[in-house]
Amino acid sequence: MFLILIVVVSLVAWSLHLMQEAVQHREFSLMLAGFLVSAAAAAMMSVYFLMGHYVGYMTHVAHRSFSDEFLNSSAWETPADFWEANGELDLMPYR
Repeated sequence: MFLILIVVVSLVAWSLHLMQEAVQHREFSLMLAGFLVSAAAAAMMSVYFLMGHYVGYMTHVAHRSFSDEFLNSSAWETPADFWEANGELDLMPYR
């Protein structure tokens, strides 16, 4: 985390330096370079936060588990048996 923060702060400082040089020398290319460097810093922070939320979500999902009763149950031999037991399978819908 601290490494990414240091990289982002240095990118922002570099972009500000480039933009300052662009104003002093009246060069559009330096201003564009400064903007691109600052956009890269913003993109790095965006990806950092998005991946942090994604990893947190995946960790939460990994810790959730099915109950042992469901996993160890041999009452349902086929999916049709499971659906029939839960009332979701009607083999003769038109009676």
